[in-house]
Amino acid sequence: MGLLDDKVVLVNGGSQGVGAAIARAAAREGATVAVTGRRPGPGAALVAELAAAGSEARYVRADLSDAGQAKASVAEVIDAYGRIDCLVNSAGLTSRGTLLDTTPELFDQHIAINLKGPFFAMQAAVTDMVARKAPGTVVNIITSSAHGGQPFLAPYVAAKAGLIGLTRNAAHAHRWDRVRINGLNIGWTATEGEDATQRAFHGAGDGWLDEAAARLPMGKLGQPDEIADFVVLLLSDRSGVVTGSVIDWDQNVLGGLD
Repeated sequence: MGLLDDKVVLVNGGSQGVGAAIARAAAREGATVAVTGRRPGPGAALVAELAAAGSEARYVRADLSDAGQAKASVAEVIDAYGRIDCLVNSAGLTSRGTLLDTTPELFDQHIAINLKGPFFAMQAAVTDMVARKAPGTVVNIITSSAHGGQPFLAPYVAAKAGLIGLTRNAAHAHRWDRVRINGLNIGWTATEGEDATQRAFHGAGDGWLDEAAARLPMGKLGQPDEIADFVVLLLSDRSGVVTGSVIDWDQNVLGGLD
């Protein structure tokens, strides 16, 4: 449909999982796409895939837990293409920790990747949009667990709940600049990272995905490509004037009880 024709889209954490799906969807809709990630291998492979399909794409190596690298990644994309029209913050850390066993080091890691990185990437991108007096869009990938979450996700929930507040604060602050900022609270999603997490922290075996899907209302975990299509809509002009919305994208209903 060309929803993102002539747009420059930066996807942080875009070399795998949900971020990579968003990058693919944005490219299909006509965008020039840049992705960041810590590992050059997956990033380069994704860019080669997008380029082979006829899209302009770029990989920027960056550790988003470092505010300086988060800002520098935005600057590199602006230097390459002259601007950023759309930013997606998809990088995330989901390592486990409860209130009782989380160390200060683990807490700081979650804050750095799940909150500080998005903050400073948004700062850099929105500064560019405001300086050009141009409209822009930001989508933050958050989590339905930010409403409370499981006991073993305490530092993750703390950081992501902060990202919800940041999303609404920034959207309010920049609505007159025509910069729309929204968030997506995704539920349990089938990604490479989730597979590794289930095996590392929960002793999951090869059949865990099918077993988990059978316990869910829709018979499957969230699918990255479906999330990506929704994110593209939020990035595009077809989402109209919507800003400051944090949407629950999940098959479990907040507040619903059996």
